Amino acid sequence: MKYLIVGLGNIGAEYDATRHNIGFDIADTFVMQNGGQFRLDRHAWVAECKWKGKTFIVIKPTTYMNLSGKAVKYWMDKEKISIDNILVLLDDLALPLDTLRLRGSGSDAGHNGLKNIQLMLATNAYPRLRFGVGNNFPKGRQVEFVLGRWTPTEMPIVKNKILKSCEVIESFAAVGLAKTMSLFNK
Repeated sequence: MKYLIVGLGNIGAEYDATRHNIGFDIADTFVMQNGGQFRLDRHAWVAECKWKGKTFIVIKPTTYMNLSGKAVKYWMDKEKISIDNILVLLDDLALPLDTLRLRGSGSDAGHNGLKNIQLMLATNAYPRLRFGVGNNFPKGRQVEFVLGRWTPTEMPIVKNKILKSCEVIESFAAVGLAKTMSLFNK
């Protein structure tokens, strides 16, 4: 079985360790835990990992957030991975910092990365793991907030949730979407 794990973020040092790049951070941790290594390839940084007989193609699109769908569609087709075996990792302003939410489909909720993936796949029915980043910002400062770095008080929660997100990826592959949702959506 093959899975496509898509960490959403923006390329460039100025975006490293920002809230909006949490998808990249989860992808990095998952690949590191499973002995993989990223290489630059078409539309993405790509790594292949094996875990319990399953193969994971992990990508970090180099197309910037707003064009993430181009990389997702390319790697899905190239690796012949079913849409049910895709898992998109992203930040979510609507969820509190302590929350992870796994869904099999849904709206883009204003997230430009999801919006483009939906456009390129012609459906919103693909699994995604939303990583709550909270909404602790003054009115009109949303962009600065999501492109900002984590505070020292947030970091322990973020590190723990990154590890938990890696468990979600493994569970998704081991027992499927529905069972994983029941285990991790609290």
